[in-house]
Amino acid sequence: MQGNSADRTIPANALIVVDVQNAFIAGRDAVPDHRQLCEAIQLLLDRARQAKTLVIFLQNDGPPGAVDEPDQPGWVLYFPPGSGERVVRKTKDDGFDGSELNQILAESAARRIVICGMLSEMCVAATVRAAIQRGFEVILPHDGHATYDVPAGPGGSGGVPAKMAARAAEWSLGDEVTILASVRDVRFARPA
Repeated sequence: MQGNSADRTIPANALIVVDVQNAFIAGRDAVPDHRQLCEAIQLLLDRARQAKTLVIFLQNDGPPGAVDEPDQPGWVLYFPPGSGERVVRKTKDDGFDGSELNQILAESAARRIVICGMLSEMCVAATVRAAIQRGFEVILPHDGHATYDVPAGPGGSGGVPAKMAARAAEWSLGDEVTILASVRDVRFARPA
């Protein structure tokens, strides 16, 4: 199993939910297997809330006319944040870039974080990389992120099914991230 050598029995102390917005999770333009993804993220949210762990929702502000343009139906977060949970708006793939995400994590003393959401090869991967660069231990549950099918490309390359694209995104993150097989393997605790 890909991952760092961190002790997998140590609970995480923050959950970051990346761009789980109506445009990507509901309706005809939802990512493949969106129902399974919703169930997985709901389980993470339930466990994090029960443990009173820090929960942060990243919300992408797309450009005018995009499906995630602010204040449009597709921009709305699919899971409503609970009391005390934070929403961090962003305009770039990297959830840390130009946002208060790092400050929120630092103020809470969170060092071991779970990242889930979408899209695997874009905002999820960019946020994972940025977290690692900032010294966070990152856990990425395999069934806790998703993307779209990749269409055929130049030079006659064929399309890539969404599940394979998501796995390739995990692989691209290297050995510094802990990849767990299932959200069921994730444990949470409050930051010390």
